[in-house]
Parts: sequence; C-alpha cells; structure tokens
Amino acid sequence: MGVSTFAYGVISRASKLGVALLLTTTLAQAETVKIAALGDSLTAGYGLAQADGFVPQLQAWLQANGADVEIMNAGVSGDTTAGGLSRVGWTLTSDTDAMIVALGGNDYLRGLDPAVSRANLDGILAVGREAGVEMLLVGLTVGGNYGPAYKQEFEAMYAELASEYSIPLYPDFAAALRASGDMSGAMSAFLQADGIHPNAEGVSAIVAAMGPTVLDLVSAAQ
Repeated sequence: MGVSTFAYGVISRASKLGVALLLTTTLAQAETVKIAALGDSLTAGYGLAQADGFVPQLQAWLQANGADVEIMNAGVSGDTTAGGLSRVGWTLTSDTDAMIVALGGNDYLRGLDPAVSRANLDGILAVGREAGVEMLLVGLTVGGNYGPAYKQEFEAMYAELASEYSIPLYPDFAAALRASGDMSGAMSAFLQADGIHPNAEGVSAIVAAMGPTVLDLVSAAQ
C-alpha cells in the first residue's frame, strides 16, 4: 500500500467515525424530551433564587428519577389564562414535545368569570393539540370568598377540560401543602412572607408530589 493509499484509508475511516459520532450525538439529543411549562408566578419562581424555582427543581427531580428531560420556563408573573393564550402559539416551538399548563391563579385573584377562564384554557389546549404535543393540565383549589358557586365552577373547569381533551390532570398545584392538614402551619413552613407563593421548601414539596405525574408525561412524550 502506498503512502497516498494509506492516507486515504485513514481519512476515510476518520470521516466515517466522525459521521457515526455525529449521528450518535444527534440521536442522543433527539431522545431528550422538551417540555414547555406554561404558567404564572408559581411556575416562574417568583421571589426565589433561580435554582429554587419550580422549573429547575422539577427538572432536577425528573433527571434524578431517570428522565432525559429539558423544561422551558414559560411562566410569567401576574399572567392570567388570557395571557397564556396570547403566547402559547410561539411558546410551542417545533422541538417541543410536551406542555404543562398551570394557569388560573391570577384569574381567581381578580375574580374573573370562570367561564372566561375556561374558554382561555380551552384555547390553550386546542393549540397544544394542534401542535401535537402531550399535555398535562394543573388545576387549583381556591377559596370561597366569591361564593360557593364560583368556587365550584372554577375548580370544575380543570377536570372538565382534561376530560374533553383526554389529557391527565393534576388537580391542585398546592396539593402537597394542603396534605399537611394544617394550612396555617404550611403557610409558615412552606410559603413566602406574602402568604401566596411557595418558598424553596414549599416548591420542593410540590415537586415531590407532582413529579410522578410529570414523569408519566415524559414517558408519553418519548
């Protein structure tokens, strides 16, 4: 074999190795499930260091439990369901595999008509279905300060929409805090000074409770 022939063989093998490595890297990247977490300040991590927010803690929990996942924080503090509807289209990029929808808290705080909130959530889920992404809807348990009829209609819209779209529902974002059985104690232990937003420990409790449901979402999206 001449020098030029030998050199050609080395280059050829190196080229094939490079292609193989590129394909392996591409396939590995393709296996990563990308989730958009569409929400408000609870999703955004209001008042917390970046690493302590809902999205970073949830991603860390999922990865610790074997999921190859990347979560995009699409939480905007103060956002209503109308705000979520206005931005869901560009939030769901072509590489998004799944979406968590956790909105409605600010609608409740403003006393908005549950029928309007329901229509907005319906629109968000319709966009997600059109995009072909797996979805998880996160509901809320609210107070009775607007009356029992309001509370019932507001809380029921999540289950109704989850059923209509045949998607999983996590009924209450703060379920882990309510599970303590002592909300006054939970407020001091798990909430920030405003009494609304969870602190780092509160987020950790929420993530531990919600994590298995999101793990199922990851599996469905793979």
